[in-house]
Amino acid sequence: MTNFLRSGPTRPLTTRSRADTTWRGSGLALAAMLLAVSMTFIDQTIVAIAAPTIATELSLDHTGTQWIVNAYLLALAAAFALGGRLADVIGSRRMVVVGIVGFAASSSLCGATPGGSVAESWIIAFRVVQGVSGAIMIPAALAVVIAAFPVDRRGRALAVFFSVSGGITSIGPIAGGYLTHWTWRAIFWINIPVALLALVAVACARIPRTCRHDPIDIRGAVLAALGMGLSILGLQQAQAWGWHSAQTIACIVGGVIVLAVFVLIETRTPSPLLRVDVFHGRAFVIDNAVLFCAMFAFIPVFFFASIYAQLSLGYDASHAGLYLLVFFAGFAPAAQFGGRLLDLSGARRPMVLGSALSTIGFALWAAQLHRLTLGAQAPYIVLAGAGVGLLLGPASTDAVNRAINASYGEVTGITQTVRNYASALGLAVLGTLFTTIFTDRFAHSLMTIGIPGGTAREIADQVVTGSHTGTPAPLQHQIHQQVAADVATATAWVMYGMAIALAVCFLVALRHPGDRGSGRPTSRGNS
Repeated sequence: MTNFLRSGPTRPLTTRSRADTTWRGSGLALAAMLLAVSMTFIDQTIVAIAAPTIATELSLDHTGTQWIVNAYLLALAAAFALGGRLADVIGSRRMVVVGIVGFAASSSLCGATPGGSVAESWIIAFRVVQGVSGAIMIPAALAVVIAAFPVDRRGRALAVFFSVSGGITSIGPIAGGYLTHWTWRAIFWINIPVALLALVAVACARIPRTCRHDPIDIRGAVLAALGMGLSILGLQQAQAWGWHSAQTIACIVGGVIVLAVFVLIETRTPSPLLRVDVFHGRAFVIDNAVLFCAMFAFIPVFFFASIYAQLSLGYDASHAGLYLLVFFAGFAPAAQFGGRLLDLSGARRPMVLGSALSTIGFALWAAQLHRLTLGAQAPYIVLAGAGVGLLLGPASTDAVNRAINASYGEVTGITQTVRNYASALGLAVLGTLFTTIFTDRFAHSLMTIGIPGGTAREIADQVVTGSHTGTPAPLQHQIHQQVAADVATATAWVMYGMAIALAVCFLVALRHPGDRGSGRPTSRGNS
């Protein structure tokens, strides 16, 4: 890593001392930012493993369980644009620190969720605070890393960032499995010592403190959060409310209208939350479209694969974590290779290759889910992970390099908003698909073993909502087998949905112009 980590010296140095200072400056900044954001990356997967246990102990239904995951992703998406702007105005270093403290505090409160009727509201509320804290921290951290490296070496620097963060994400399933055996609350409390170490690392990195005195577009921040929140709420609740209900339609249509109003207002605001004109460049739009399609699958896959591993394969939480770790066996090395391809030839090649590989990987993985063995699925899980790892870093880095006349904080705010909104949307849409298919299949399966149609549908609905209290002993084994088979079927449909999203990603990536961005966003606020 020492052959490309560098930063500009502040005083004349000898060649050797300049190289030493260069490595220490950029390398330490990169390490500090990785440690700072590690909590947020781990949280994207660790909760998915513990979700069934949390649901059981807190008596949550299926929708409430999904919201434990989705509330965090939605808050990340809704607040990222504001987080990027705050990094510019207040300073990246300060916002990294604020994000670390906020994330640790809200994590401790998630772990302290009381039992009873307030449990669901409590944990979802503080998951939202976790998401907002992450949205404040991540754009600032990425802005620090981006500013520390010149464009010709930024690809490999961000490859380190994304591959290591991908590796950190892989810790989530394993840690979640083992910590859940003790108590699910520990998956949140583990963030507190990590936060303390991150604060020490940020202090040691000596990141410059700079800021600029510009107004913050609060109106834009409220509209962005409201628009994304309404649209995701409608999609998330469609199964419970019904696709044709007035509530579902009002939320989805209302969210889209609010987002359209947000875009219109941003074009007329002197100091907007988000500079809409950065989307005038074709390559920048394609980079973000690729990120959107990829992230529609990337985070949701951990939630659904965890359910499948525990209900269809019969794994406990720790073994389910190991099942998800197979994905990262492909993801982490491919992320490094993608960064090198970006530096050598631009973003188009790794994005096209990565989306093609991941499309094939997810489709073949889906086709093997009914076999209920890891051995049959492992090669395709690795292939799916490698494809996603190959394209994510180059798409994010190229978007930054294309965003002329915007600051690093603004650009990372945009790309991370796209990433996390897509993840929340994917979880909502695919969650509705999963629930619909499982309920229909399971009700039909119950009827085939002699349970009357009305009773079968009622039991299926109860299983989905988590309110089913039990079945007669003679039927328990048969029902368990049917649950395993029908969860596999529903998960396969979800995986095919992910493959379709990545096929769209492939078609979009083909439209990339293939040249390289200048890598010179404005430097204001890049502390």
